[in-house]
Amino acid sequence: MADDKDRERNRFSARLRRTAQVGSNLSGAGVAFAANRFFGGDERDERAARALASALGKTKGPLMKVAQILSTIPDFLPQEYADELSQLQAQAPPMGWAFVKRRMRAELGPDWQDKFASFGQEAAHAASLGQVHRATLPDGREVACKLQYPDMASAVESDVGQLKSLLGMFRRLDGSIDPEEIVVEISDRLREELDYKRERKAMNLYRHMLEEKDFVHIPQPVDELSTDRLLTMEWVTGDPLTAWQDAPQEVRNGIAKRLYWTWWLPMLRYAVIHGDPHLGNYQVTDGGEGLNLLDFGCIRIFPPNFVGGVVDLYRAIRADDFDATYAAYEKWGFKNLNKDLVEILNIWAKFIYGPLLEDRVRSVADGVAPGEYGRKQAFEVRKRLKEAGPVTIPREFVFMDRAAIGLGAAYIRLGAEVNYHRLFEESLEGFSEDAVAARQSEALSKAGLTV
Repeated sequence: MADDKDRERNRFSARLRRTAQVGSNLSGAGVAFAANRFFGGDERDERAARALASALGKTKGPLMKVAQILSTIPDFLPQEYADELSQLQAQAPPMGWAFVKRRMRAELGPDWQDKFASFGQEAAHAASLGQVHRATLPDGREVACKLQYPDMASAVESDVGQLKSLLGMFRRLDGSIDPEEIVVEISDRLREELDYKRERKAMNLYRHMLEEKDFVHIPQPVDELSTDRLLTMEWVTGDPLTAWQDAPQEVRNGIAKRLYWTWWLPMLRYAVIHGDPHLGNYQVTDGGEGLNLLDFGCIRIFPPNFVGGVVDLYRAIRADDFDATYAAYEKWGFKNLNKDLVEILNIWAKFIYGPLLEDRVRSVADGVAPGEYGRKQAFEVRKRLKEAGPVTIPREFVFMDRAAIGLGAAYIRLGAEVNYHRLFEESLEGFSEDAVAARQSEALSKAGLTV
């Protein structure tokens, strides 16, 4: 199966077609981007942003997913571009039934339909890299079959090249952030998302890491009906987070606390994070008392000292110790730092850590709407980096930042009021980098995963 993937990744014709398609879609948007940046003006920026979003929407597949990722990093893109790209829906046209049958035959053999009591011909969900069909097994279990689109490995390799060109243009025109490490990080995570065998292992990893939190449910994969490009798992149901926006305050606060443990316990104890903060990746169950956690394609495994840097920076900011914040950034991998750059980075850090610093019940961002979360601070950071930068963002920072912003947006959506300081301090009990390293090694070994 691995040989098949390698052959697909290196299919020159598929990559050539993809490059031509994406290049055609982006060429007009790129010209608009450059021209409007040169001549300036908010209205021109908005028009260029709409052109870029439209072009990326036409490409579908990996590059559109990249655009959505970039839109959730508030300190990276100009706001006009982030606003447009955040509206992209990861909806590719679903494969037709005849095509699905051929793909299923390729993954499970000619008798694949005999392995199911029923199999939905229409996709229950279609996204940028694949689509999901609802099915029933002979023993009555309902399952979700996540089937990857063809030639996705070739599409990723082509789109990675386009991404380098696109962000290279952004660096030349903007100059506040060096995107080199960001490109490497996103490219590696995209390649991992294509490996459904790895995703099955990641599901088992999360089941181990969260076993003490019985309110979290991780869908059970069906190994015998899964391959590198087909993932069959338990079908789960629950309410979207938005369905609980008008629930009593106490209920919403309880959901927020459970979200905190679901997302940050793996980070602080195992140096592992779920890198896709999309609201659709968790469902509320049991009258608000439970959560389903979904989609384990984008799981970031960090070096244990990186999570040590997260804790070090929290403690340094709380103590107002500038030298300690400088050391924490160096621990994270920021290079060529100086006093001015650290002061600029601290603007963003104080925003991210803000709710954790105050020992009181509060909202995560008082009076801030979900679409505004981080905007003011990001604007100030980018403005000052244009003068003092550029700064190279360490690759590990990308998905940690993205997850923090996504979790904060969920808290705002819920209108949660929680003592985040006490939650964080509770999670730090017994923390040490050595303990994180030991837990991580054991958990990865049990799941069959490597860093």
